[in-house]
This record gives sequence, structure tokens and C-alpha cells, in this order.
Amino acid sequence: MSNLSAFLSQNAIKVENEKYVTSKRFVGEDGKPMEWEICAITSTEDEELRKSCTRKVPVPGKRNQFTPETDYNAYLGKLAARCTVFPNLNDAELQTSYGVMGADALLKVMLTPGEYADYLAKVQEVNGFEKSLEEAVEEAKN
Repeated sequence: MSNLSAFLSQNAIKVENEKYVTSKRFVGEDGKPMEWEICAITSTEDEELRKSCTRKVPVPGKRNQFTPETDYNAYLGKLAARCTVFPNLNDAELQTSYGVMGADALLKVMLTPGEYADYLAKVQEVNGFEKSLEEAVEEAKN
């Protein structure tokens, strides 16, 4: 029988937070771009995020039958917001300065579209997705 101790929680190698320069527009007192800190989440947390972005859509022509439909843009926004350790996107002063409420809404106004797309890709990478969900969806469509 194999040694199962390698699978025990205390023996598993922890996923380290990663620092990433999301934008060169945010500079510190030293004049260098600020690093953002990104963490990985558990599969349980990921499932909860996906569920929160999934709704039941009626199947045309079939009464009382529904199919789940996930809003991947909303999911990726919530994932990025949840995985951002620094800056604190839930800070009321930061949200007020941009005139928004909510961490995912804040990310969308803080970053340019290109920066936001790059950040989403980095968050997915930190969480172990080899290719972005958008790429997987496009691949599945073809």
C-alpha cells in the first residue's frame, strides 16, 4: 500500500501568493510601479463564485425545462476581485475615490481594458488554469 501521508494537508505544498505589476500607472513613493498581490482560492470557493454567476434559462419549446448559463465575464470579475490581496479592493475610501461600489466594479474602472484582460489572465494562471476560461469557451464553440 502506498504512503498516503504525502496527501495530508500539513504535508501539501501551499500555493504562494504572487506579486504582479498590473499597471505602470500606479506608482509608489519611490517612483516604481506598485505590485499587486494575488492569491489562489480553493475549488469550493471557485464553485461558489461560478454558481453566483449562473442562472437557469428556459429551453425553447420545452415547458419546465431549464439549462444553466454562466456569465463568464461576471465570473472572471468576481474571481479577480476575490483573489486580489493587495490593494484592498473592499476599502471604502478606494471605492469612493473611483465612484463605484463593489470590488469587481472597482477593478473595471481602475484598470484600462488591456490591463484588466492581462490581470484576469494572471489571476487564472495563479489559480492553476493553464489556459484562460475565455480561450476554453472559444475553443469549445469551434
